[in-house]
Amino acid sequence: MRAWTRWQDWINVVAGAWLFFSPWILVFTGSTVAAWNAWILGALVFIVALWSLGSPDSRGVLWFQALLGAWTFVAPWVLAFAVAAVPAWNAWILGAIVFILALWALGSVGEARGTPQRA
Repeated sequence: MRAWTRWQDWINVVAGAWLFFSPWILVFTGSTVAAWNAWILGALVFIVALWSLGSPDSRGVLWFQALLGAWTFVAPWVLAFAVAAVPAWNAWILGAIVFILALWALGSVGEARGTPQRA
């Protein structure tokens, strides 16, 4: 696969940017833990998605991206902001998107190398 062409990573770039700016857009900067989680995870998702775009054959970067998505999804429970509907739903939706797209992109790495895919 050529660098800068995987659509899943481009969507995760946008997801990372949204996650970073969402405390201001969705007005939950008063929820300090949720806001800081969004700012840190948003920046990380954005940077790792760009990294993945630049090195499309790197499986490790995609696994790290999937891990960030998983953390984003479970963070409302672990960091105890699941009762705050707006930041919690924001994290659950974006976490699922990042996680699923990172795993989907992992499948394209195998295809690019010519290895058979598991069903």
